[in-house]
Amino acid sequence: MAEQVEHSEHKEESLMEKIADKIHFDRSSSSDSEVKPAAAPEASSVKAKIWRLFGREKPVHHVFGGGKPADVFLWRNKKISASVLGGATAIWVLFELLEYFLVGLVCHLLIFTLAVLFLWSNATTFINK
Repeated sequence: MAEQVEHSEHKEESLMEKIADKIHFDRSSSSDSEVKPAAAPEASSVKAKIWRLFGREKPVHHVFGGGKPADVFLWRNKKISASVLGGATAIWVLFELLEYFLVGLVCHLLIFTLAVLFLWSNATTFINK
């Protein structure tokens, strides 16, 4: 009986050692600072490209296309990024929480635009007289 307990403890320890070795190997293999053996330089460069986020040959700003959209997405201009986030939140609140529909919004915007154009055209006729 004591042998079975000792044998099962040995299995658990060896299993835990295997798991620890696997975790340690995965962490150390993904490290960029670790020096790799120079046995196959082509294979290591291909593997490095596969495991890197966005390939890391270019800055993230260029990966996102550069320009204003990348600046907004990366929060380089905080006022514009905050206004975009606030606008998206307002649209979400409008549609999701207030249960407003897109067709209704479009119809109301068109009616409002038509009313403004009508009033503007009538006002210009009175102003020009």
